[in-house]
Amino acid sequence: MRGFLIVDKPGGITSNRVVGEVKKATGIKKVGHAGTLDPMATGALVLALGNVTRLIRFVQDQPKEYLATAQFGVATDTLDADGAVLSREPMDFEPDELMAVVPRFTGVIHQVPPMMSALKKDGRRLYELAREGQVIEREARPVVIHELEVLQVGAGPYPEVEFRVVCGKGTYIRSLADDMAAALGGSGHLTALRRTRIGSLKAADGVSMELMDDWRSYLLSPSDALTDLPAVTVSSETLRGVRHGMRFVGGDIVDGPEGESYRVLDDSGSLAAVYRLDGGQARPEVVLST
Repeated sequence: MRGFLIVDKPGGITSNRVVGEVKKATGIKKVGHAGTLDPMATGALVLALGNVTRLIRFVQDQPKEYLATAQFGVATDTLDADGAVLSREPMDFEPDELMAVVPRFTGVIHQVPPMMSALKKDGRRLYELAREGQVIEREARPVVIHELEVLQVGAGPYPEVEFRVVCGKGTYIRSLADDMAAALGGSGHLTALRRTRIGSLKAADGVSMELMDDWRSYLLSPSDALTDLPAVTVSSETLRGVRHGMRFVGGDIVDGPEGESYRVLDDSGSLAAVYRLDGGQARPEVVLST
């Protein structure tokens, strides 16, 4: 048994706990996820079951969409509502002022990762160091914000701001919220976060924890889970070479897009491999066993 499962993660539990519950429900020991969600966050957590965990990176590379709510004027040590409040400073701004700074946070931007994150420093997770009271200097990293849309701005000295963001991997929505508040002269933290999709894999199509006993009904084939990648269907003769991880300089397999990963399918539509076309040569990235 192998495939992908979209879990609509509830708030209040870790992504690792979801993985553990899926292992227990399915009896499959090898389970990996395509991007952690913080305990507070809800929504699409995509899991790979069985030997298709090698395909996770092709899901991770897809844009992620989030719906978020941030409270401006209140800073916490985790940049979200799970943390301790560090300061409260009323913020007085007009919605148009926030709209004016949004373009600064689209395209390629640089973020300083929060201390409460799973990144490693000298072999240790940053959140482990943070819990010991340490604050480590972190370098800003480039991330991509494809879309950023402010949906609503609340009233009062500590207004709640609802926004939608589509971003690349490695983006911290907590940091984005605080950075937007900082652009207006204050600080902020997330009060709600929901990941609505990774690529075309939507939380709305996922299984809830309450329905996990019915997980087989939600299992996606490897090919269906990677529909964001282009596909090439090859002949049985080419397929034999694909199964052995061969490179190709001609034939039906080189119909893929130059420089991009693409699915190689057999005549039944099943995924045999993921290839990449470089300089006219088709090279295997992942070959699935039969």
